[in-house]
Amino acid sequence: MDLFDKFKIWVSFIFLISQLGHGFYLPGSYPHKYGVGDTLSVKVNSLTSIETEIPYSYYSLPFCKPQEGVKDSAENLGELLMGDRIENSPYRFKMYTNETQIFLCKTKSLSSDEFEMLKKRIDDMYQVNLILDNLPAIRFTKKDGFVIRWTGYPVGVKVQDLYYVFNHLKLTVLVHKYEEPNVAHVMGTGDAVEMIPTVDSGSEVPGYMVVGFEVTPCSFQHKSGSLKDLEKMYHRYPSAIECDPSAVGMSIKEGEPIAFTYDVTFVESDIKWPSRWDAYLKMEGAKVHWFSILNSLMVITFLAGIVLVIFLRTVRRDLTRYEEVDKEAQAQMNEELSGWKLVVGDVFRSPTYPSLLCVMVGNGVQILGMAVVTILFAALGFMSPASRGTLLTGMVILYMFLGIAAGYVSVRLWRTIGCGDKKGWASVSWKAACFFPGIAFLILTTLNFLLWHSNSTGAIPFSLFVILILLWFCISVPLTLVGGYFGAKAPHIEFPVRTNQIPREIPPQKYPSWLLVLGAGTLPFGTLFIELFFIMSSIWMGRVYYVFGFLFVVLILLVVVCAEVSLVLTYMHICVEDYKWWWKSFFASGSVAIYIFFYSVNYLIFDLKSLSGPVSATLYLGYSLFMVLAIMLATGTVGFLSSFWFVHYLFSSVKLD
Repeated sequence: MDLFDKFKIWVSFIFLISQLGHGFYLPGSYPHKYGVGDTLSVKVNSLTSIETEIPYSYYSLPFCKPQEGVKDSAENLGELLMGDRIENSPYRFKMYTNETQIFLCKTKSLSSDEFEMLKKRIDDMYQVNLILDNLPAIRFTKKDGFVIRWTGYPVGVKVQDLYYVFNHLKLTVLVHKYEEPNVAHVMGTGDAVEMIPTVDSGSEVPGYMVVGFEVTPCSFQHKSGSLKDLEKMYHRYPSAIECDPSAVGMSIKEGEPIAFTYDVTFVESDIKWPSRWDAYLKMEGAKVHWFSILNSLMVITFLAGIVLVIFLRTVRRDLTRYEEVDKEAQAQMNEELSGWKLVVGDVFRSPTYPSLLCVMVGNGVQILGMAVVTILFAALGFMSPASRGTLLTGMVILYMFLGIAAGYVSVRLWRTIGCGDKKGWASVSWKAACFFPGIAFLILTTLNFLLWHSNSTGAIPFSLFVILILLWFCISVPLTLVGGYFGAKAPHIEFPVRTNQIPREIPPQKYPSWLLVLGAGTLPFGTLFIELFFIMSSIWMGRVYYVFGFLFVVLILLVVVCAEVSLVLTYMHICVEDYKWWWKSFFASGSVAIYIFFYSVNYLIFDLKSLSGPVSATLYLGYSLFMVLAIMLATGTVGFLSSFWFVHYLFSSVKLD
């Protein structure tokens, strides 16, 4: 049975399982059927702003609180790390039941602190984020004939010298009739999942699924006389409420209360449940995104092909020329010619700081493996936007378990450099387990103090810090040590040539070798800078990133280009008798991180120019530094391993004395 037959059997098996289950839903994307009159509860997420990038709790402002009290929803590790704080809200209504002029509450008289805080949140353009059935509220505005989509709605608006709060919400819920009442359905879409027994096929009770959630905020000045008789929540406001988004009416004043009301309208839609996220995924400039990515892939593939062809022809010509002459001619060539043949006794000489190189390569393998697996699963749909925090949670879990690979690679490379000596493998394993996580912990702790000082929900709670430390030292570190143990037991890679006791003098170079190394990062950067713009927009501008298929292709292409660039630079160095290729091969491809950091600074200056305050800029640069360090380790590892394989193959292909 060949490989193709086995593949067909596995595909058939998976298809059979999906058919037996009467449908297949990816994790985090289960439909929820509601009967007419069933209660729908709206949740609230943290207040966010692209002006400061510092999230705050919804109830940090004087908003209406639910009668049963504020309760946190079930959260995963990724949500906590991203600063999401999902809580219940007083907004609730019944399925397919239109309601208008529903009174929510009247706050207490605004204190001076509450008044100043509201003004500051309005100045910083903070957005309120509502969630219904796992769908964020979406807002549509028209500008110059174009319809612009926004997630959430602003807290308020400043007109001249007065501040107005949006205190009336016109909510529109798009629903689609449940089409398969005989299929067992799942209640919950990412929080508490509960299986519901199969509905009787003879039942004709109509059911609906939520496929859209839209909000139109208004600022309406309620009449004080009408509010006197309204004391209980969900009573009907006695007079008509005109919701005009273009007009403002409810100005906030110190010592005066704010009344909140809402309307809800249900509209039956042709949108089917699997397509309900389409409105959120229609990013602005989508055509530019697709064509730019395709153009980038074609250009970089063409350039990489040219580099690969030239490289193979050059190396093959050298090998052929060297092998076709006799021994006397080889000896004469060694005396007369310069090039990689003359560094045979030094090319495998131990580099400076060998343990640090081994640790960085091991961490790079761990980060690269995490990135490849995570993006592949996201491209297959297992980490959809509907599952908040799933992507980050998956990355953390994969990183911990890939500690085995980090320990194995670090220790085996250490033994290879030491010609099989096992001494010090435990120390190298410990360093591999603590190098990148330790730097990440230092950066996150520093940034967390800034967020704690700002009372932001983006701050990691102390309890989560303890959990992360326990995960680090109870799972990641032991697994890295286990990987190091297997690396110490595995046979080391033997060098094909002997190393001279006295190092050869490197001839003076016409140009600094590190200049080429730093310039080599431009080609890998060209493969991802377009995709990087959309990723940065997703992180800092609140847009939903969803083209993980393209991202996976770009990642594979980046790996190929990093390998080729490092190979060419290594060959160039040993051709000019510079045998210190170890670190240079690492940074030849790892230098792409420098250009990414410069791009991040450029993005901060020109695209996030409205970012206000030194705290926001520090947070941005801190997270950018964390991202750049991970990219440097991953890309540098690709370059080093490919160069190591090439040098080993090159000097084992010919017999040199």
